[in-house]
Amino acid sequence: MTTLKPLDLLALGFMTFALFLGAGNVIFPPSAGLAAGDQMGLTSLGFLLTAVGLPLLTVVALARVGGGLDTLTAPLGRTAGLALAVLVYLAIGPLFATPRTAVVSYEMGVAPFTGSDWKALLIYTLVYFLLVVGLALNPGRLIDRVGKFITPLLLLCLIVLGCAALLMPAGEQSLASGAYRSSPMIQGFLQGYLTMDTLGALVYGIVITTAIRDRAVSNEALVTRYTVIAGVVAAIGLSLVYLALFHLGSTSGSLVTEGANGGQILAAYVQYRFGTFGSLLLALVIILACMTTAVGLLTACGEFFSRWLPVSYASVVWVFALFSLGVANQGLDNLIQVSVPVLVGLYPLAIVLVCLGLLCGNWARPGNIMRPVMLVTLVFGVVDGLKAAGLITSAGWLDRLPLAQDGLGWLVPVLVALVLAILAEQLRHGHLRVPVASADS
Repeated sequence: MTTLKPLDLLALGFMTFALFLGAGNVIFPPSAGLAAGDQMGLTSLGFLLTAVGLPLLTVVALARVGGGLDTLTAPLGRTAGLALAVLVYLAIGPLFATPRTAVVSYEMGVAPFTGSDWKALLIYTLVYFLLVVGLALNPGRLIDRVGKFITPLLLLCLIVLGCAALLMPAGEQSLASGAYRSSPMIQGFLQGYLTMDTLGALVYGIVITTAIRDRAVSNEALVTRYTVIAGVVAAIGLSLVYLALFHLGSTSGSLVTEGANGGQILAAYVQYRFGTFGSLLLALVIILACMTTAVGLLTACGEFFSRWLPVSYASVVWVFALFSLGVANQGLDNLIQVSVPVLVGLYPLAIVLVCLGLLCGNWARPGNIMRPVMLVTLVFGVVDGLKAAGLITSAGWLDRLPLAQDGLGWLVPVLVALVLAILAEQLRHGHLRVPVASADS
C-alpha cells in the first residue's frame, strides 16, 4: 500500500494553500477589520468560519464521496445538481470572481499611480483580459512556471506585510462601526462569503484528491486522511494571513476615509510604510497573481460549459472574458455591492450541501434527506438574497425568525427541515444506514 512521506504531505498542503490564496482574498479582511475596529476578535472569528472552516469541510466532503461537485450533488437528481453547478460556475466565473481579479489588480496595482479613472480602468481591463484569454486558450507549461514563481513571491510579500502590520501598525484600533458594534461575529461570518472560497472548493476540491491518487495512493481511507491533512495545513496558512490583514485594517483608519475598500486600504498602508518601491513591487505581484487566478477560473468554466453545451471551449472562454470585462468596468465597490445579495442567497445552499454531504455519506437513501432540506434552504436563501439586494423590505413572519435581520434567517428552518426529514426517513424505512453500494438502490 502506497503512502505519502511527511514532506510530500507538506507539499500537498502548500499546493492546497495556493489553490485558495487568490489575490481577491486579501481585500476583504482589511475592509472588515477597518469596520470592526476594536471588535476585530469576534469579527475575525466569524470570518474564519466561512472563509477557512467551510472550504476545509468542502474539501473533506468531496474526498469522502470520491469525486467532484457532480458526485456531491448526485442525490439531488441530475437537473437540480446541474442547476446548482451552473450557479456555482457562473459565480466563480463571469459574474463575480473573474471580473474581481481584474478590478482588484487595478485598484491595488494601477490606481495608486494613475488615480481612479474609468478610462484607465477600461484600458487596463482590455489589456488584462486579452492576456488572460491568450493564456487560457494556450496555457501549456507557461501557467505552471508563472504559478510556481508568483505564489511564493505573493506569499513572501504577505508575510512581510503581515509582520509589518503587527509590529509597525499605522495607528491605534478604531471603534467598531455600524452593525459591527452589536453583532461582530455574524458580520464577520457574512463577510467570509465574499472570498467565495467555499464555492471555489466545490470546483477545485477534486484537484486535491486527484493529486493524491496521482501519487499511486489508492486506499480511499488514506485519500480522505491526506486530504484532511492538506486542508488543515492550508487552513492554518490562510488563518494567519487573514488575521494579519484584519489587524492591518483595524489600525489603518487614519490612512483612508471611512468605507474604503480593502484594495484602497492595502495600497494606502504599503505606500505609508514602504514607499513607492513597495507599492510597485506589490502592484506587480498582485497583477500577476490575479491574472493566473483569472486564467484558472476561465479554464475551469470553459471546460465545464463546453462539456454541457454545444459550443467550443474557445467560444466559452471568449464570451466569458468579454462579459467579465463589462462587469469589471463597473468598479470594485459596485461589483461588491451587487455580489453580496447573490452570495447571501447562494452560500446557504453551498453550506448545507457540504454539511449534508458529510452527514449523509453512508445513508442508504441520501436523496430523501437532501432534497427537502436543500429546497427549504433555497427558499430562505432567495428571501435573504432579495432582502440584501433591497428588492423587498419585509418578508412577513419570516422576519421574526431567529437571526433573520442578520441575513441568517435560513438557519433555524433548515435545521428543523433536517430533523423532520430524518424522522420521516426513520419512520418510513425503520433505519437510515444499510449496506448498499449505491444511493439509488
